[in-house]
Amino acid sequence: MREGVNLQRYNTFGLPAVAERYLALTDVAQLSDDAFNQAPALVLGGGSNLVLLEEIPGLTVHVLLNGIESADGKGRFRVRAGTDWNQFVRYTLEQGFPGMENLILIPGTIGAAPVQNIGAYGAEVAEFITAVHAWEYGRGMVELSPEDCAFGYRDSRFKREPGRYLITAVDFDLSQRRPLKLEYGAIAGELERCGITEPSARDVATAVTNIRRSKLPDWFFLGNSGSFFKNPVVERSLHANLLETHPDLPSYPIDDSVVKLPAGWLIDKAGLRGAGTDCVGTYERQALVMVNRGGASGRDILSFSKQVQDTVMAKFGVPLEPEVRVIGRQAG
Repeated sequence: MREGVNLQRYNTFGLPAVAERYLALTDVAQLSDDAFNQAPALVLGGGSNLVLLEEIPGLTVHVLLNGIESADGKGRFRVRAGTDWNQFVRYTLEQGFPGMENLILIPGTIGAAPVQNIGAYGAEVAEFITAVHAWEYGRGMVELSPEDCAFGYRDSRFKREPGRYLITAVDFDLSQRRPLKLEYGAIAGELERCGITEPSARDVATAVTNIRRSKLPDWFFLGNSGSFFKNPVVERSLHANLLETHPDLPSYPIDDSVVKLPAGWLIDKAGLRGAGTDCVGTYERQALVMVNRGGASGRDILSFSKQVQDTVMAKFGVPLEPEVRVIGRQAG
């Protein structure tokens, strides 16, 4: 246990924040300590979906449980929570188990994936999860089925009950072959650009990697948290009204009553791509990504994100909900 630890290098936004107390979790045996009778203030993985304010009171637990715990050779894996997500996706493809190629290059760790039910290009991690292993504060180790996890769009029980569980490992099943997901135009366009007419899973992974790298900044050089806002889901009546004035609006029907809209497109058409201040703004190549241009604080990020929300609401009547979690308090 350490006190007064600076978390700036532990979050991909590169925001200054100080943990009152800090503990690196490297072994599940540590969970029997009295410190885990109740939830810590912050469970930190790769720090990729966070806006940290300047002070993090209480205990911050940094989950550093790393590696593949078990694999049956048939596409079923148990992976420790601190393992890098992108490394695991690449490993599954190298071992000949496709399925998660659309989810490649998403920043973060295995333990964060079910919390957010991460997704991209028509795929969600919930499709592949068979169990989540977690420490339930005040109870001990538990195993949750996919039904227990109550997955939704960028949502889960873990997100709705943030003080209940600390995820230690996740089970994945890639044993069943699934058709490639190519319905997103960007993927089809990239495959065509590369002259690929009969793509493999690795081809799709390469296409997604190229697309993401062309649109998203490397957080090591330009602090960011990836996609800042969720893609909004709206009623078909609102969607129809929007199409009258914006016939080029991309949309993705979910069912007979609601349609998903791309938040990045809305922000872009509201004139906010590349907008901001000297320290914070939206990325020039992808309006959905907010970046720390240097010296930004959590307060700066939240202030500018509110401007984005207000502008999009005024122009389109569509509310934007952040994907990121806000943790801590302002100094003083």
